[in-house]
Amino acid sequence: MKHGTNKQTDTIRNHIVHALANGQFCSGEALGEQLGISRAAVSKYIKALGELGLNIFSVTGKGYRLAEPIQLLDGEAIALHCQRFDTKQLKLLNVIDSTNQYLKDRISTLTSGDVCLAEAQTAGRGRRGRTWVSPYGASLYLSQFWQFAGGYQSIGGLSLAVGVAITQALEKAGYQGIELKWPNDIYARGKKLAGVLIEVEGQMGSACDCIIGVGLNMALDLGSEQIDQPWIDLTTLNPDGFDRNRISALLLDELTHCADVFSQSGLASFLDTWRERNVFRDKPITLIIGNRTVQGICKGIDATGALLLQQENGVHAYNGGEISVRAN
Repeated sequence: MKHGTNKQTDTIRNHIVHALANGQFCSGEALGEQLGISRAAVSKYIKALGELGLNIFSVTGKGYRLAEPIQLLDGEAIALHCQRFDTKQLKLLNVIDSTNQYLKDRISTLTSGDVCLAEAQTAGRGRRGRTWVSPYGASLYLSQFWQFAGGYQSIGGLSLAVGVAITQALEKAGYQGIELKWPNDIYARGKKLAGVLIEVEGQMGSACDCIIGVGLNMALDLGSEQIDQPWIDLTTLNPDGFDRNRISALLLDELTHCADVFSQSGLASFLDTWRERNVFRDKPITLIIGNRTVQGICKGIDATGALLLQQENGVHAYNGGEISVRAN
């Protein structure tokens, strides 16, 4: 079964997930009667949901059950916790190719602050064309649209400011020791917890349309073996559990505040916090720039957001590249 997004497929898939979300058994016969489809069709949808990252098992005579209950996104629950973000601008999606792509396809109709959240992505992406592993209900997959009047030149360092906002949201949720890796990753215990992907449309001198994508690992299980670097999730940080909708709300509040502040003062208001939370502060690092690498001691960022490396002949600023997290 293809992971399509047509309305009927999405409705059936959504019904099955809600029936199983509490971790209790539900028979294929009961699901078929509720949906007006055969038990064989139910089985195919169950298989497709497994391919999307839901760990579902079946027991003869009992039916289907999730290995662990999941918290589904709930607009009303999110609204209860939002203080800054206007939830009228929130769109909840079930299965989508990419939340960033969803907004890009509708960019001419968007207003600054519009957000979509999805339960799963089939084509989630990170920086440099990498795949962002996005199993069903296991993380947060969020994209928000903002237009900045100053054009390209006004958004330098935006990914760094967004990173700060994410750490502040997680701090409010009770997570301590959250750090930042230049230019767009959020770390905990030396491993990747979240990432930012910003896609920009516009021209020099004109308004700049930005889609800010955020992926936050919450309870990864199936599919995690596809991740090509050390990772961590909220479940590991706090085995007692978390409220997925509350964390969504905290994140939406902080992102909204971040965009408001950034549009007024740029990166300046975020510099001190970013520097304090720099995971590689004063540590030796390797920076990959295209086909070459440079090494030095990480000295943070300058006022423009460029990475500062102390090398044999002084401190140098680098605007592009990626810090290697692989052993030399």
